[in-house]
Amino acid sequence: MKLRAARDVLLQPLQAVIGVVERRQTMPILSNILLVARDSVLSITATDLEVELVAQTELDVETGGEITVSGRKLLDICRALPNDAVIEINASADKLHVRSGPSKFTLATLPATEFPTIEDIKAGQTIQLPQAVLIRLIEKTHFSMAQQDVRYYLNGMLLETSGKHVRTVATDGHRLALCQAELDGEAMEEQQVIVPRKGVLELQRLMSGEGMLNIELGPNHLRIQLDGIRFTSKLIDGRFPEYERVIPKDSTNELRADREILRAALQRTAILSNEKYRGIRLIIRDGGIVLQAHNPEQEEAEEELEVSYSGDDIEIGFNVNYLLDALGAVDGDTVTLSVQDSNSSCLIRDPASDDCKFVVMPMRL
Repeated sequence: MKLRAARDVLLQPLQAVIGVVERRQTMPILSNILLVARDSVLSITATDLEVELVAQTELDVETGGEITVSGRKLLDICRALPNDAVIEINASADKLHVRSGPSKFTLATLPATEFPTIEDIKAGQTIQLPQAVLIRLIEKTHFSMAQQDVRYYLNGMLLETSGKHVRTVATDGHRLALCQAELDGEAMEEQQVIVPRKGVLELQRLMSGEGMLNIELGPNHLRIQLDGIRFTSKLIDGRFPEYERVIPKDSTNELRADREILRAALQRTAILSNEKYRGIRLIIRDGGIVLQAHNPEQEEAEEELEVSYSGDDIEIGFNVNYLLDALGAVDGDTVTLSVQDSNSSCLIRDPASDDCKFVVMPMRL
């Protein structure tokens, strides 16, 4: 393999795929990226066996071929070269030679045949939707995904299609976030897939927000083509909880407040909350709410807010981080909090839209 390219032509696809290359790997081949040069196109593939990214770029290919090389080392070399540098790459035997002006580098390689790739995902359904819609669906729910939970099906995000609706749901067992969008065109078949946490975050990083995209759903994989990058993620094999049962039904105890004022008050009160449990007490009564926090150092914080509320007097505790995450995801200036009693979950939403709902479980203080 022999090729030549301007630094930026090589740097951009390398930066696009490097996110899935782990620094410490049990399999040396996974620290490498696969380079395939054919017909004036260089294809760069990176994988961690859960997420695969393939980026392509056009450049001067003198001799085609394929090889694997350390992804981070090649990226660091390209970054370190001057902006106007021209890079020559030549693979021979078990080495990759990189040359640019007076700089020369020789990198160790591994055979391309050892590199694991995902070819046909056997897609059963393809969804077409604007990038901006998928970005919104992910932004409104991703923060509720679990991290390294033994219930492995919670370490990801549910993507559900039903009729003309596409929906994302995430929960860690203590809170839940749901967001849906209605699409134009024909009705979709009902399907649920769980996209792993790493795939969700990588997809969020890659999307620019412009144009349409196709989501191909296979039995074990999800694939999306994005601006010259092909994203493929394994799906989590498991049954997602019946989330509809977790969402509280209409309650007569409904609090309505200015979202930013409530959010700022929670942030101030949280300063003196227990650093480990982040608990905060809400005392809700007619026309107002009192926020209280204390910590093991016997420090206390209290703030009173005027809100629109007419219902039972309720005293309830929550993890303040969960409340702040939910308030941050609400679009409107006004937010509604519905809670049945001191042992019930709180439903947080924008009163002007039913597209997004956030549920936070109470905690004992």
